[in-house]
Amino acid sequence: MPDPALIALLAFFAIGTYFQTVTGFGLGMIVMGAASGFDLAPLPVVAAVVSLMALTNSAVALPGKLHHIDWPAARAVLIGVVPAIVAGVLLLDYLSAVAATALKLLLGVVIAYSGVVFALRPTQLPARSSNRSFFASGALAGLFGGLFGMAGPPVIFHFYRQPMELAAVRSMLLLVFTFTSASRTVFVGIQGGLTAEVWWLTAFAFVLVTAAAFAGRRYPPPLPPTVMRRIAFTVLILIGLSLIASALFALQ
Repeated sequence: MPDPALIALLAFFAIGTYFQTVTGFGLGMIVMGAASGFDLAPLPVVAAVVSLMALTNSAVALPGKLHHIDWPAARAVLIGVVPAIVAGVLLLDYLSAVAATALKLLLGVVIAYSGVVFALRPTQLPARSSNRSFFASGALAGLFGGLFGMAGPPVIFHFYRQPMELAAVRSMLLLVFTFTSASRTVFVGIQGGLTAEVWWLTAFAFVLVTAAAFAGRRYPPPLPPTVMRRIAFTVLILIGLSLIASALFALQ
């Protein structure tokens, strides 16, 4: 008889992949949140599979879409991400538990507040931001990724505010997360984390993830851009609230 926990986890992989294909983000948050909340599988294993599945999703979702990407902006983000991830990991070693938790709480408040403001009024900036600002968003993403394992919010927030077509925003986010997932997979592989359990779960998830990515590419929800932006910022609110709750629980 199939394991109910495995079936549920695979279903969340499919849901997360579809959401990420149509918005550019969300796979890791949905799957990791479900795996943690319902205790479906060991989190290090799930995190390794999420990185591999993010690469699979991008391999399906990105071909034919690369012409949408603002390459100077994407390069600026990627240049900012890598050294900042290293800095975040090193900074975590030097911060006390209370200081790290307080920083996490502050991050959650900022993300939730920003999400509320722009979910209520999901307007775009009047002009494209400078490459320097894209670099800064990448550096913040890398820093938060190194500290808390959550690199997405700064670049999601910055990209969705740009006066760009949603196809461009989605493609740029997928490119950024492809880069970070590939880097994480290489690092985990060097550490010996790509175990047989990881590969078995990846094999089970592969077909569903591929099908969900094709579905998201072929059959995106028929929603106007304003609604899609509001959905993106609402998800950011949920991320911020989860960070606040986690930090408050740790402080107690």
